[in-house]
Amino acid sequence: MEVKASENCLAQAILIAIANVEIDPIYTSYRDGSKKRPAVRKLLDKTGIQLSGGGGFPELLKFQEYVREYKMTVYRYLACEDIIFEGQVDSPKRINLHYDDVERQYHVIVNITGAMSKMYVCKACKKGGRRDITHICDQTFNDCMANPVRLLRYQNSLLRI
Repeated sequence: MEVKASENCLAQAILIAIANVEIDPIYTSYRDGSKKRPAVRKLLDKTGIQLSGGGGFPELLKFQEYVREYKMTVYRYLACEDIIFEGQVDSPKRINLHYDDVERQYHVIVNITGAMSKMYVCKACKKGGRRDITHICDQTFNDCMANPVRLLRYQNSLLRI
């Protein structure tokens, strides 16, 4: 989802992404560009972050520290391997952003599989594939839908048929 902002696009993208994750009714207003300004100002005041020079790695770290209940991941290109920032937070709630380095803007990735043209993107290792059941994840992650144990159970169930 494109964030059309001449300033504070990182803060706006984070607010829109949180509203989307929480299925907040204000999401539609944020997405359409209204009601964001006071919320952005409040977020910047609470975090003490100044975005006058743009939002880079230090600002991403500060935002991640403030919104610890969400794991932030920023992609440079819309490909699984192009992660430029990933918060060190263990949370099932995800904020996925895209940084357009031509426009120097942050945008919200509402649907990670759709944005990356994948049928499945693992939440733990960020690898994409055709199906979750065939993905073997080498990461230990509670809500990963594809891990070696699950795959083994699936293969064993096929042998019983």
